[in-house]
Amino acid sequence: MYSLLKPILFKFDPEKVHHAVTDGLRLLNNIPGGAGISKAVWLIEDVRLEREVFGLKFKNPVGLAAGFDKNGLMVKEMANLGFGFVETGTVTPLPQGGNPTPRMFRLPKDEALINRMGFNNDGVDVVAERIKAYRASADHAKQRVIIGGNIGKNKVTPNEDAVSDYVKCFDKLFDVVDYFVVNVSSPNTPGLRALQEKEPLLNILNTLQQRNIKNGVSRPILLKIAPDLTDEQLDDIVEIVQESHIAGVIATNTTISRTGLQTLGDAKEEVGGLSGKPLTQRSTEVIAYLHQKSKGSFPIIGVGGIHSEQDALDKITAGASLVQLYTGFIYEGPGLIGRINKALLK
Repeated sequence: MYSLLKPILFKFDPEKVHHAVTDGLRLLNNIPGGAGISKAVWLIEDVRLEREVFGLKFKNPVGLAAGFDKNGLMVKEMANLGFGFVETGTVTPLPQGGNPTPRMFRLPKDEALINRMGFNNDGVDVVAERIKAYRASADHAKQRVIIGGNIGKNKVTPNEDAVSDYVKCFDKLFDVVDYFVVNVSSPNTPGLRALQEKEPLLNILNTLQQRNIKNGVSRPILLKIAPDLTDEQLDDIVEIVQESHIAGVIATNTTISRTGLQTLGDAKEEVGGLSGKPLTQRSTEVIAYLHQKSKGSFPIIGVGGIHSEQDALDKITAGASLVQLYTGFIYEGPGLIGRINKALLK
C-alpha cells in the first residue's frame, strides 16, 4: 500500500507531507475502529521480542527516533504502528519556530534527507502536559510503549548557559518520560556540537545526574552523538559515559558529510544534517567501535540509515541493544517496523 502512496507523497514538500501524514494517522486512530485497523495491519506482538535495557522493559526493540514526533502528539499512533518505544523531541525550555522554511530536502537517488529544522517545538511545558495526558489514558495502559524525552537548548541560549536549559527540560519531563536523551549533536543549532567536547559535556551530564532522583526514582540518561566524531573523540565519549555513570549512548545523529552522494544539483548543497542510507555504514561503525572500546559496559541504541531488516540486524550484531528509525521509516513505510521484528523472531 505504501509503495503506491510514496510516489504521490514525494511530489510535495517534505515538511508539508509530514504534517499531512501525521494528521491522517491521528484521524485514523480516533475514528471508531481505526486504531484496530492500524494494529491489525502493522502491529507485531510476541513476548520473544521483549528486551530489558537500562532497567526498562521494551515490548520490542524497534523505536521511533527523535525528530519525527517533536511535540509528543503521536505516541499512541506510533505505538499502533508497532514501535516498541517513541522518543519525543528535541524539546527546549521555550517554544521556538526553528529555522526558516524550506528546511527539509529529499535526496531520492540516495534514499536520504537533509534537514535543518532547528529544534522547532512547542516548548517543554506544553510537551510535558501532552505526554502526561497520554500516560493517564487507557491507551497507554494497553500499549505499554516506552517514552523517551530528547532534550536540547534554545538557540538564543549561549553555550556557557546551556546546562540551565537541559536542567529545565529534565525537571519538567522527569515525571512523564521513561528515559532522557541529551542532544548535543544536532548540526542545526549554531555552536551546539561544541558541547560534545569533554569538559562542557561532563558538566551537563554530571549536573543532570545530581538531580536524577525524585521520590526514590531515577531515569536513564543517554547521550546522542554525531557520526562525524574521530576515534579519539569516541574514546572521550566512552570515558565520559563511564565517568558520569549515565545509562548509555544513542549512535548516531545526522551527519554534515556529503561524501559519496549520487544526487546532483542544489539539494546536496543544502546546509543541514544528512540522514538515511548514506549514514548506514558509518553509524554501524560507530556502534561497533563504542561497543568494543567499552567492552560492552553500556547499552547503545543504534540509529542511522536503517532501511531494511538486515540494516537493523547489522547494528544489533555490532553491539546495539535497540534500534530506531526515522528516514528509513519515511522511505520504506510503516511495514519496515514489522519486517524488522519478524526478522528478529527468526
